[in-house]
Amino acid sequence: MQPLRDAELGAFTFFASPLPHDVCGSNGLPLTPNSIKILGRFQILKTITHPRLCQYIDISRGKHERLVVVAEHYERSLKDLLKQDKPISSEQVLQIAYEVLEGLAFINRHGLVHRALGPHNVLLDCEGKVKLAKFGLYYMTDHGADVDFPIGYPSYLAPEVIAQGVFQSTDPSLSEVPLPSGPKTDVWSLGMLLFELCAGRQVLQNIEISERLKFIITLGCMDDIVTVLAEEHGCLDVIKELPDNVLLLLRKCLTFLPSKRATPAELLEDAVFESISCLYAPYESPVSLFSSSLRCAHLQLPDDITELCKVDGEDYLTERSVDEVYHLWCLAGGDLEKELTNKGIIQSKPPVCTLPNFILEDGETFGQGRDRSFLLDDTTVTLSLGQLKNRLKDVAGEAFYPLLEDE
Repeated sequence: MQPLRDAELGAFTFFASPLPHDVCGSNGLPLTPNSIKILGRFQILKTITHPRLCQYIDISRGKHERLVVVAEHYERSLKDLLKQDKPISSEQVLQIAYEVLEGLAFINRHGLVHRALGPHNVLLDCEGKVKLAKFGLYYMTDHGADVDFPIGYPSYLAPEVIAQGVFQSTDPSLSEVPLPSGPKTDVWSLGMLLFELCAGRQVLQNIEISERLKFIITLGCMDDIVTVLAEEHGCLDVIKELPDNVLLLLRKCLTFLPSKRATPAELLEDAVFESISCLYAPYESPVSLFSSSLRCAHLQLPDDITELCKVDGEDYLTERSVDEVYHLWCLAGGDLEKELTNKGIIQSKPPVCTLPNFILEDGETFGQGRDRSFLLDDTTVTLSLGQLKNRLKDVAGEAFYPLLEDE
């Protein structure tokens, strides 16, 4: 795994959909809980490593099908760029687009699709490089079948996803389910993100969700989707001033028909990135039997190694891998559910408080609203390393490099 460096540990939580208690499998045994299925698929996500992806670290299963996911996290995201309320440079748009496509093409080669691209899921490290977060949510939930909330955000959903909808049949003999989304759905989402960066504002934010979805579907009747979006949001002059290669990229991403839309791998080879593709070397997964890389591969040793660990204020955790730092965090007393509870993400209520206040004879209810705790809270909580650092401040620096010896 990659070193922690300027990254942080982040955690988010959601509920798997519960199964009926009176239904058994064909073998007469109880059905496997959806949370167990998600936990199993997550083990594959932990093995996927790339410079453009936030590394998945751990998952824990709590009460009532609650799952808590821990992953590499960064505070900055594209949402911070959009808060500036001004367009960013064309060079930066191309850089962000290329790096997002690198991450998408990599997960596509592993059979994954993001499906949840949004401004707050495209994170930026201290150097401004892209890190895709929550790229495995669609996969680990079996394309959304194991949870009761939709995967994706209305303003960024591809038209074919909206048109397909969610199949819910009352006839148990019908087993038809929506087809899983393909790599091209992420290209549309990326196109909407790039349009927002070019325009300097978020799109489709001031209308109801149902109206947003209708608007995206009606774009199929338009000849030039980019121009229609610009006119709708009063930024046509800004969009017209964009370089030809950026406009061409927007139009290729925002192609309505999936059959005519490029995949992330095809876009990476497109001529629109001719000016910047040479700046990026192809990623090669390190070949090793047990470890992905040397833990101290980039460590600069002084002439006298006894001087290595005598720097006041040196943060030795930054050179540790993210999974090692998380393991130390747990050993230092870290508690995931406590952290999420302190931030108000986990809010427990007595069961009596979740019941409707009044039920008529025909089943109509009055009073307490529908419990929305089963929906996805998209907040990622940063796990504080303060307690861990306090525990380690009295540990000699040599302990972090136990295999170094002076010649």
